[in-house]
Amino acid sequence: MCTTCGCGGDDTLINGIAVSRRNLNRPSNRNGDASSAGRLLFRPHQQHHHHDPAPADTTTRRIQVEQNILAKNDALAADNRALFTGHNILALNLVSSPGSGKTTLLVRTIEALKGQVAMAVIEGDQQTDNDAERIRATGVQAIQINTGKGCHLDAEMVGHALKQMALPDGALLFIENVGNLVCPAAFDLGEAAKVVVLSVTEGEDKPLKYPDMFRAARLLLLNKCDLLPHLSFDIELAESHARRVNPDIEIIRLSATSGEGMQAWLDWLTAGYRNAVAGKHPA
Repeated sequence: MCTTCGCGGDDTLINGIAVSRRNLNRPSNRNGDASSAGRLLFRPHQQHHHHDPAPADTTTRRIQVEQNILAKNDALAADNRALFTGHNILALNLVSSPGSGKTTLLVRTIEALKGQVAMAVIEGDQQTDNDAERIRATGVQAIQINTGKGCHLDAEMVGHALKQMALPDGALLFIENVGNLVCPAAFDLGEAAKVVVLSVTEGEDKPLKYPDMFRAARLLLLNKCDLLPHLSFDIELAESHARRVNPDIEIIRLSATSGEGMQAWLDWLTAGYRNAVAGKHPA
């Protein structure tokens, strides 16, 4: 986790604005206009842990630091969740390795649902606002969070981004996390569900290598299935590994490029969205 991965130290950009932890409670623009549509800049966990040489009892210190970080994060995630449930917003946390096709999938999803559902996106990356620009090109509001050396989004970052967004009641919010199958598993953002995207260009054993992420996810999207004829990827074995880690995980095979399986994903989204609008949020 972040006590050993080297995350932190640099500021984090939220919509092009440098934001350190001490600035997070300042008033922010809620109108989602161009001046606030850059990037958010944080120092991840700056006040909670530093990557100095560890004391002799590293195990005890690491557990204590992780507990402190996660306790604060869970409290802030509860605040985010209260906002979502209070306004009947369905928030989904999209997680994956880098290059799985999350942004392409989001663009294709937005194009399919545009005009039917109010949507917005929070984009998480270490650097650049390339993905947010791709989302904005669809006409949908997007906030970019650049974490610097940070390897994941946390509830505080998301909460601050929400203050800069104009989210109507009954919206669908996608949170595209930093490409990483480790730390995002441990950090609740207040979302209704984690959706893990696994590309068929990766290994079938990813669920076994990164069990925490697949255990935390409600849905697995097996993406880039249009490439299966050209690969040696055993999709049944990948699904078996995922269910071995999480027997309750739902699985959809799709290709954001060809459109194969997209309707099943849209149906899953629509069902969850209708429940959120009706006030039926998952426990």
